Amino acid sequence: MDNLLVVDSVSKTFAEHKALNSVSINIPKGSIFGLLGPNGAGKTTLIRIINQITMPDSGSVFLDNEPLKQSHIRDIGYLPEERGLYPKMKVGEQALYLAQLKGMTKSDAKKQLKHWFEKFDIGEWWGKKVVELSKGMAQKVQFIVTVLHQPKLLIFDEPFSGFDPINANLIKDEILNLRDQGATVIFSTHRMESVEELCDYIALLNKSNKILDGKLDEIKTEYKTNTFEIGLTTSNKLNIENEIKKSFNTSEATFKGLGNNLKMNIKLKEAQTSEELLSFLLNKGQVQHFKEVIPSANDIFIKSVKEN
Repeated sequence: MDNLLVVDSVSKTFAEHKALNSVSINIPKGSIFGLLGPNGAGKTTLIRIINQITMPDSGSVFLDNEPLKQSHIRDIGYLPEERGLYPKMKVGEQALYLAQLKGMTKSDAKKQLKHWFEKFDIGEWWGKKVVELSKGMAQKVQFIVTVLHQPKLLIFDEPFSGFDPINANLIKDEILNLRDQGATVIFSTHRMESVEELCDYIALLNKSNKILDGKLDEIKTEYKTNTFEIGLTTSNKLNIENEIKKSFNTSEATFKGLGNNLKMNIKLKEAQTSEELLSFLLNKGQVQHFKEVIPSANDIFIKSVKEN
């Protein structure tokens, strides 16, 4: 697998606090990589090391097969959780200034900014000061500044903070477009539904250690328990329910279903198959709902952190 970013056994200590303990992750090119963990897990420290805001005590970081160096700053776009626009500076002037810090010429920056400002329908904001903008408007400007120079690596820390659902969806679509155009994305968030929608790979940090990483769909497969939600319409509910309980391991259903009067969760025993279960149910009534319970990113997050 061709990785854009490799973090190899990175450790970092602040005073008596171990912020990262020999953490290693590989981030494939052209992927969206979820960097997850509870507060204080070490995510921000790792992001700061990648951005060369601070340096590791030990270990190495490689960008595109080269040891991380100062010139790589131009290959990275970073949207921090705590936004950093100058409030009294005009939007257009500030965007031009920040683009030139990333190595763009003034003419190229103006051209790209015009494209993005039209795309986000914010052309009239060019001459306004940041302090005049709503939080969501300022977020859009900072997103544009982050991606403007077309970096190889994009780092988004809680990118949807402050956005209403419509604008959050707009930013989500742009992140996917950037991935499809070849960018590699590190995505750090506590919103697990966004992880489900966006991430190809994840790594989970807890108490300064990496406790889980890999392809998201493979991790979900590893964590699933052969449990199925079933909803059945039958004229003999009590008898059928007792028959099911004799043949399978059952538990109370938590899903909401329509048009069924018998619903439950069924966990298959080792020798049982989903085909056998479905065939059994079809002989007992009309199957309205039949779905394997796949653990969500949120389920995996909570379970892994509690076990760790």
